[in-house]
Amino acid sequence: MSQDPIDLYFWPTPNGWKATIALEEMGLPYNVHLVNIGAGDQFKPEFLAIAPNNRMPAIVDPEGPDDAPISIFESGAILQYLARKTGQFGGPTERVRIAVDQWLMWQMGGLGPMAGQAHHFLKYAPAMDPPNDLPYAKDRYRSEVARLYGVLDRQLAQNEYVAGNFYSIADMSIWGWASLWEGQQQTLDDKPHLARWLDLVGGRPGVIAGRAVHAEKRGDFRKDKSAQDQLFSKRD
Repeated sequence: MSQDPIDLYFWPTPNGWKATIALEEMGLPYNVHLVNIGAGDQFKPEFLAIAPNNRMPAIVDPEGPDDAPISIFESGAILQYLARKTGQFGGPTERVRIAVDQWLMWQMGGLGPMAGQAHHFLKYAPAMDPPNDLPYAKDRYRSEVARLYGVLDRQLAQNEYVAGNFYSIADMSIWGWASLWEGQQQTLDDKPHLARWLDLVGGRPGVIAGRAVHAEKRGDFRKDKSAQDQLFSKRD
């Protein structure tokens, strides 16, 4: 039975890449709806009806549970849903699924937020008007990201992939953020296992295809005051 395309609400960021990589790896058809976060598309009522936290990615699967449509926000929840739906990349046993889930949660609660803050305070805050060049914040998030990459490197010293010797949604969730290590002012010189894994995962056809989706839209907001206002201004 053919699968009706999943509607993906997307912008080319590390969180957006999780969804495109998963959809490519799982061989699921999908239609991309761009959510231009620099233009404020994430605050439009029609998007908030799908993703009430005004963050992308989000999906609408026309063939959800009981063959009824379902909308899902939060990238980790999307990965878990797609893994269950297809029976792929989530792990074949409960013990393995626990390993996958804990590293997925590690990314969602640790690496993603901390790397995101590192990008903000190292790259964007100093370029704002007026500049917010905050040494304490820069050092705090740079150091915490370094600690997390040390945790990941030690895990990868024992395993080919993040959750074991198998590729999973945990790898999909982490790779996009870790691939931007230079912008987080990190080094791989003392993390050979992380470097190996980055190359291994980055060479997969599904990862290459997922990363390439609307890559031309990816930009640098440091010189775009309007985009900064959309991304960083306080909102209810």
